Amino acid sequence: MTGENRNIRKEIGEKLKDEALRTNLGRFAEVYPAARAAALENAGDVEALREAIKQMKIDTVDRIEEVAGRFEAEATKRGIKVFRAADGNAVFGYLMDLCKALGVKRIVKSKSMASEEIDLSPYFKKNGLHVCESDLGEWIIELAGHKPSHMVMPAIHLSRYQVADYFSKELDKEIPPDIAFMVQAARRRLRGEFLNADMGISGANFGIAENGAIGLVTNEGNARLVTTLPPIHVVIMGYEKLIPKITDAALILKLLPRGATAQLMTSYMTLVGGPTPVMVKVGEHWVEKTREMHIILLDNGRLKAAKDEKFKQIFQCIRCASCLNVCPVYTLVGGHVYGGHTYAGGIGAILTAFLSGMADFEKFHELCIGCRRCTEVCPGKIDIPGLIEELRVRAVKEHGLPFVMKQVFENVMTNRRLFHSLMRAASLGMKPFAKGNLIRHLPLFFSGLAKDRSLPTIADKPLRDRMKSLIRKPAKPIGRAAFFSGCTMDFVLPDTGESIIKVLQDLGYEVVFPMDQSCCGKPVSATGDLETARKIARLNIQAFEKEKADVIITGCPACVEALHSYSEILKEEPEWKDRAAAVSHKVREFCSFVAEEYGKRGRLTKTGGGPKVTYHDSCHMKRVLGIAKEPRQLIEAAGCELVEMKDSDKCCGMSGIFGVKYAELSMPILEQKMNNIRNTGAEIAACACSGCMVQLQGGLDKQVPGVKMKHVADLLAEKIKD
Repeated sequence: MTGENRNIRKEIGEKLKDEALRTNLGRFAEVYPAARAAALENAGDVEALREAIKQMKIDTVDRIEEVAGRFEAEATKRGIKVFRAADGNAVFGYLMDLCKALGVKRIVKSKSMASEEIDLSPYFKKNGLHVCESDLGEWIIELAGHKPSHMVMPAIHLSRYQVADYFSKELDKEIPPDIAFMVQAARRRLRGEFLNADMGISGANFGIAENGAIGLVTNEGNARLVTTLPPIHVVIMGYEKLIPKITDAALILKLLPRGATAQLMTSYMTLVGGPTPVMVKVGEHWVEKTREMHIILLDNGRLKAAKDEKFKQIFQCIRCASCLNVCPVYTLVGGHVYGGHTYAGGIGAILTAFLSGMADFEKFHELCIGCRRCTEVCPGKIDIPGLIEELRVRAVKEHGLPFVMKQVFENVMTNRRLFHSLMRAASLGMKPFAKGNLIRHLPLFFSGLAKDRSLPTIADKPLRDRMKSLIRKPAKPIGRAAFFSGCTMDFVLPDTGESIIKVLQDLGYEVVFPMDQSCCGKPVSATGDLETARKIARLNIQAFEKEKADVIITGCPACVEALHSYSEILKEEPEWKDRAAAVSHKVREFCSFVAEEYGKRGRLTKTGGGPKVTYHDSCHMKRVLGIAKEPRQLIEAAGCELVEMKDSDKCCGMSGIFGVKYAELSMPILEQKMNNIRNTGAEIAACACSGCMVQLQGGLDKQVPGVKMKHVADLLAEKIKD
């Protein structure tokens, strides 16, 4: 399905109802993290390995033409014919000429994502050639008429019952849904393909410039049969698979199987360094001949990416798909929804943009929830969410934002008075649907938004309207702390804003609240609209410069990230660059700041006697800011008993606008979090992110009503005597 005619909403709905897919992906997602962790236990210094792979790949892409040149020269020395293909059409032309010259009629393939990328098999079939996939998963999806849904396990979306049906139709006999039986049936059927093939086509996990060899990492013997039985062996590989030395392959081999399938090593590791003798039947006799070996180096947008300072990171991908294995959205809907023409998930979105085009990318890039679990496990340390955001920026530069979004961003988000007036009006508009500070039911087509979670209301009295009664100037302040509340804490969770102010004042800080502050700009920059984000940044910089504070505190990690980014997004504006850096440098996240201050005063100790509290790590808090221990220390310093939940750092499903725009995906993710909270037996669920707090509070109200939701600041404030 092309980018132009996709209906992503319809696809999501269909996959959420696909029990086989949900079961298979759910099971794998459940066992994978622990299995991967166990496999990494004896891998040595994993972070050092990841850094070594990253640096090796960076070095390679920076001199990709040199490495490719040496690879071609060394391969040619060993009798391999190397062809550099600009795109799929060049591959088609080369292979069709080869097939005609050598009389090729039958082709057998092992797994090759590059061949999937250019639709090689359909092209062969259209031109009258017999072609068969021999990788079991690839053969299954070939019979099903599907594209791969995973880079390593292409048929993971299908149940054994579905596979048995496909086998029964292909083999023209009843095949029971017994996995061992089906494997044997496939083996018998495919054996003839190997023996009768005129050409074998494989991919490659890497190509070694030092000796011109290619490496194949597999769990089935089919790749060795494809590369040794037919008289012609063709390798199709992208430039990103090139590595300088054989010792570099050792780095990849340590993490590729562990990341892909949580194995210490795959069943087969094959190096092919040139053509070998092959027995060919001529009439009634078998004659020994030298096999032909061809390597096609495929560009198809890769060399353009290699010259791009930001997107050359895609060369760091070793195609292990560990990013898919931990992605909360992928594990709900699979790669046919969260994917482009060939490649799935967040890395698939980036590859799709360069290899298939931006039209395809723009249909599904919003499915990246930005949780950054992918980056945490990626062997090549690729900043997948960051690259997706950069592609959004480029898309907006090219053809702008949708009209309504553009008007809201340009005319509302940059006008604090209008924005805040609309927020106050929304507070009045919500009253007919609200009960307390929550909306539990909505009418008509809005009902789905409040089905499994309650929605927050806009407060009757926002935080900014309470400031005069809250400020208590210490007699001898130890410093001046400006509070950046963010939209949510100002207008939705003002009570938590009060708690933050109370804690800071208890520490002896003079707290100020710049009334001209507005949204941090994260919702805007996340869509790719950097121009409007810059306008917002300038407004906030001016607001906080006036206060001459020693430190700027915020209780939302996403706001911290946005405020820290001001110096980056304004770096090309000389009159703002230094001002942005000065403000960004002062910004601190509440928990890390308070834990540091408590530590200086000897207050960072367990006191006990309080309620059981479980803690949710927000994605931005842990994986962007690297803050995890401090909130826990503060919970215990507040006298609470900390009870860890399962997957505490797994996304809650909010991620700003994602939780509203894609509520059908947000809710299953939230349900997992609710189950984990429920299983702790805690009385209170705590977090340190206002966005997560809104999502979790709504989920608890509907699904676990006996558990209260609180910010870490609320727990601390409750222990402070007025």
